[in-house]
Amino acid sequence: MTNKKQKLELTWIGKENRPKLEPRILLEDPEKTYHAPHQITKKDVFYNKLIFGDNLLALKALEHDFASKVKCVFIDPPYNTGSAFEHYDDGIEHSLWLSLMRDRLEIIRRLLSDDGSLWITIDDNEAHYLKVLCDEVFGRSQFIGGVVWEKSDSPRMDAQFFSSRHDYVLSFAKNIESLTFKKLSQENEELPRHYDKKDEAGRSYYLKPLRAMGGQGDSRVARPNLFYPLIAPADGTEVYPKKQNGADGAWRWSREKVETEKERIEWRKGKAGWTPYFRIYADTSVGRPVETVWFHKDVGSNRTSKAEVKAFVKEISQFDTPKPERLIKRVLDVVTNPGDLILDSFAGSGTTGAVAHKMGRRWIMVELGEHCHTHIIPRMKKVIDGQDPGGITEAVGWKGGGGFRYYRLAPSLLEKDKWGNWVINKQYNAAMLTEALCKLEGFTYAPSDAVYWQQGHSSEQDFIYVTTQNLNHDQLQALSDEVGEGRSLLVLCSAFRGKSDRYPNLTIKKIPNAVLKRCEWGHDDYSLQVENLPKAPPKPGQQALFEDEQ
Repeated sequence: MTNKKQKLELTWIGKENRPKLEPRILLEDPEKTYHAPHQITKKDVFYNKLIFGDNLLALKALEHDFASKVKCVFIDPPYNTGSAFEHYDDGIEHSLWLSLMRDRLEIIRRLLSDDGSLWITIDDNEAHYLKVLCDEVFGRSQFIGGVVWEKSDSPRMDAQFFSSRHDYVLSFAKNIESLTFKKLSQENEELPRHYDKKDEAGRSYYLKPLRAMGGQGDSRVARPNLFYPLIAPADGTEVYPKKQNGADGAWRWSREKVETEKERIEWRKGKAGWTPYFRIYADTSVGRPVETVWFHKDVGSNRTSKAEVKAFVKEISQFDTPKPERLIKRVLDVVTNPGDLILDSFAGSGTTGAVAHKMGRRWIMVELGEHCHTHIIPRMKKVIDGQDPGGITEAVGWKGGGGFRYYRLAPSLLEKDKWGNWVINKQYNAAMLTEALCKLEGFTYAPSDAVYWQQGHSSEQDFIYVTTQNLNHDQLQALSDEVGEGRSLLVLCSAFRGKSDRYPNLTIKKIPNAVLKRCEWGHDDYSLQVENLPKAPPKPGQQALFEDEQ
């Protein structure tokens, strides 16, 4: 009997295993935080984030506060070239790599805004597996395209077969219908005549009807999700997309895109009533389309990027594979605007942050290795001080400014005592404990100065209170009375006496028992470092030989 629920998917050993990640809090280290001494422009950003720690745990730590807020993710993950997996057989190495990438991609998708996009550099070794994996995580319809980047400007004469001259850049959208994809600007290009309008900032544009026209996607039947009312702001009239013959039509944009791009919509009133149009700006539409081959003369090569890194690090390892600033600039030119939030969770030498900073974007970078301290911090200090003349500095007119805050991941909330029992980590003070439990329970950490039990909230009427006290009936009753009707309070305490159902507006839980099964506690490193990988099983006869040598 055929299983009708079967689906096309990529399978690998251990795919069903998923880590139960602990949502750690972030601890700022003021000594490593760095800011320009004064504001240089009104658009300077001082609150970028540099996070030192495992990138999977860091992504989980960011999810609570940054879900659906990141406009662009650019990552340059380890390419799985075999050096880390030389002792594995039968595809185990690919399985490990795919699982580790899948776990990260799923959180990245949740972090992306509805109009956001993911860009991944990768080589032939895993590119095609990664494409299929991203199809599963994002949906095959969200594939924007694959770019061939000319990473080398000369052949390797010692190559046994092909001398590899390119890498790939795979790009996926969170919601491709909401994605704005700009063209590449061309210098000294005259604007076509139909750009006959200017906005308040002097930007040229023209108007196009928001109703879809032509093709199979302009009807309610073909695109039912794009048939919905818009409200004319002048008088509150509901306007539906209607074709000229009066039949139900469809809008070009989703509801989400209408909301995020509402400043581009203009309304015109005619005999048939209100009609919405949208602005098409010259600086986002005029120019040449982005092609799928990016030459080193346009975006730089590996040689370019290593020269850029050597400007602030004297020696660069042969295993360092930084990307040129112009490569990342092209990505940000195409899918982002000033002020957008950019994330790189495999930060390496910090190129993504450097480019985002110079282009007026906000950024978050995550790096586990010492590159965080030996490469990224020195590089970003030079950028902030306006002492980095290389890369895209001249092209974007960068003069310095802004800053970043340095964070490290907090240790695991729970640790084992000498008897093997899970207890609250001794490194946690009261504030850290409260913030960590807020994140675990899905509350926003926001302690009130006026009301001691209002330490966080999930809504205007739902609060959380964390204490290491043992609470008795009188204390719980007093809490219940203060919370009052119409509000609710989650109480996390070491212990309590009394029946919890006596207090209808309180939910009472003991810590750490209440959270023991939530996560994998005490697991600090989910990285692709060789020493963190499972031990390969010995080959037949190998164990006996090893024992003889002992």
